[in-house]
Amino acid sequence: MNKLDTNLVVNSFTEAGFELIDQPSRAGIVLVNTCSVRNHAEERVLSLLGHLKHIKKSQPEIIVAVFGCMAQRLKDNLLSHEAVNIVCGPLQIPELVNLVNKAFENKLKQSMVSSNIRSKPSPQQLQKLDDFELFYDSAENNLPAQAFVRVMHGCDKFCSYCVVPYVRGPEVSRSPEKIITQIKKLAEAGMKQITLLGQTVNSYHYTQNGKEFSFADLLYEASKVNGIEWIKFVTCYPKNFDERIFQAMADSPKVCRYLHIPAQSGSDRILKAMNRHYACAEYLDLLRKAREIVSDVAIAGDFIVGFPGETEEDFQKSVELVKKAQYKNCFIFKYSPRPGTGADDRFTDDVPMEVKKQRNIKLLAVQEKISEKLNKSFIGKIVKVLVEGISKKAHLDGSGKEEYPQLMGRTSGDYIVVFNGLASLAGEFVNVKIRRTSALTLFGEIT
Repeated sequence: MNKLDTNLVVNSFTEAGFELIDQPSRAGIVLVNTCSVRNHAEERVLSLLGHLKHIKKSQPEIIVAVFGCMAQRLKDNLLSHEAVNIVCGPLQIPELVNLVNKAFENKLKQSMVSSNIRSKPSPQQLQKLDDFELFYDSAENNLPAQAFVRVMHGCDKFCSYCVVPYVRGPEVSRSPEKIITQIKKLAEAGMKQITLLGQTVNSYHYTQNGKEFSFADLLYEASKVNGIEWIKFVTCYPKNFDERIFQAMADSPKVCRYLHIPAQSGSDRILKAMNRHYACAEYLDLLRKAREIVSDVAIAGDFIVGFPGETEEDFQKSVELVKKAQYKNCFIFKYSPRPGTGADDRFTDDVPMEVKKQRNIKLLAVQEKISEKLNKSFIGKIVKVLVEGISKKAHLDGSGKEEYPQLMGRTSGDYIVVFNGLASLAGEFVNVKIRRTSALTLFGEIT
């Protein structure tokens, strides 16, 4: 979502006559997009602002605008920072260009955030956001031939560890007509893959002219858009999952065989404390149904270790759930208290950091073995890959030929594939025969 917001903001400034440059010290404006999901993300922003404060001592005319979730969470506390001129919430980003222009005129500090973030945005505000996304979403600043499309704003799940409902507001689904119009525009611009975004995309629901649209309906409609070859979506919430989503994946070759469904813990006791509203047995049953309907689906998960009160027994239950789930990969995070959340208000962060680190390492090791085994099953097979570009990491099996650098791409199941080929293949589909694998990567050659 932050990548999409950054893309929209950059394009809006470019359209207004500004030029994007590389170095903050050369800038007239520095735009800082922020995330509040983990404390580390906010610490990085504060570190950057400290750096900008020093730059502004010699270049006081620089305008620094901080936008996104951290801006909404901290509001005037962030505006009081010496380096900051503008604070703008995620629902107000269509106003950023105007805020910056005003700052050039009057040099006064400005704040534009939601006074009550849990209030549903007004129809006028939603219209502004819709127009902003439709006009400024583009191929610029994205991976070749790929784009993001937001299907909904906000979240109503209130997981006790999560700050998102307090910085992104309530769930509001966008009109399917506007979403499809945006996808068609991107297809005409040469996009081949779109990723539908929402905090919980399977909660998407829209009523129009008496007809109700679910996320499954949206997938069927998006599949009809000419030019779009792959459709991905993130992220799903395990409770009240509409199985028609699985059927849409099975029915349409355009819908990628990839599901990201966070579990967060393997302990029912911890899940209850997390306010997740499901038990491990329900979660595993959901994965079973997905695999019954979409036989080649790849599933990824999320886990938090070291949640308040997590015992060694609770942690071992997470280990068991990872083994049973057989994820292609898993994102594992150490619990980070977020101010204002239920967990921060009600629980003490009582698991020592060293224990969190060790549990993180152990769970990653369990997943690595599973990933290695799953990846080996691809050896000798030919997979379709959307090429993202030149691989950022050098691998041992390079061609040694400058004209055939190591390229990186992903399969429909989101498996990472590395192979040698022409750099001009970025944004194209190729077939790759897999020769060897590691826990994270498939290695092959173009057939």
